[in-house]
Amino acid sequence: MTSHDAPEGSLFASAGAGLLIRAETADDHEEVREVHKRAFGGDDRLPGLVDALRTAQAALPPMAFVAVVDDRVVGHVLLSATRLDAPRRIVDVLSLSPLGVLPEFQGRGIGTRLVAHALQAADGQGVPLVFLEGSPHYYGTRGFEGARAVGFRSPSLRIPDAAFQVARLSAYEPWMTGTFVYSEAFWAFDCVGLRDPED
Repeated sequence: MTSHDAPEGSLFASAGAGLLIRAETADDHEEVREVHKRAFGGDDRLPGLVDALRTAQAALPPMAFVAVVDDRVVGHVLLSATRLDAPRRIVDVLSLSPLGVLPEFQGRGIGTRLVAHALQAADGQGVPLVFLEGSPHYYGTRGFEGARAVGFRSPSLRIPDAAFQVARLSAYEPWMTGTFVYSEAFWAFDCVGLRDPED
C-alpha cells in the first residue's frame, strides 16, 4: 500500500535543503504511526501492519527508512520479507509497503527519494526482487514494472494486474519466476488488494 506524491520539480527547492533519508530507529515509531495514519486518511490498519512487520519472524530482516525535514519525520517506507514460489525453489524477496508521506509534504519528491533509498538498500543486501501494489504511473518511473508481464503471478485476485509491480535488482536471475507470496501480517491486517491501480 502506498501514499505517494505527484511528479516533482526540483527536489531540493521543493522538499527543502534539510531533507534527510535515514534508517528508522525505535524513537521514530510514534511519528511513523502518525505519518501512515494521516497519509492514508486515518486508516489504523497501516500503522498496525508496520508494527507487526517490524517484529515478525522472517527469513530477511525488515528495512525501514524515514524522511526527516527539520528534525520531523515526514515520510516512511518499509521493506519486509516475502517469498517467491519459483519452480526451482522458494526465493526470499521483499515487499515495499507501506510508503507514506504526510499530506502537507506530498508532491515534493520525498516519496521518490524514499523509494530510491529502499531499492538501493535491498540491492546492497543481495535481494533479487522487490514487489509492491501501486500505481504504474507513479512506480513505473521509479524502478518498477508490471510484474505479470515479466513472469510473476499475483497472490490475490483482488490485486488489479496494473497495480502488481516488481523491481528486478542485480541479484535477479531469469529462472526467478512464479507466484509472489505475502507474509501473514498482510493478510491478518487485510492489506492485500486494496489499491486502485490508477491512484
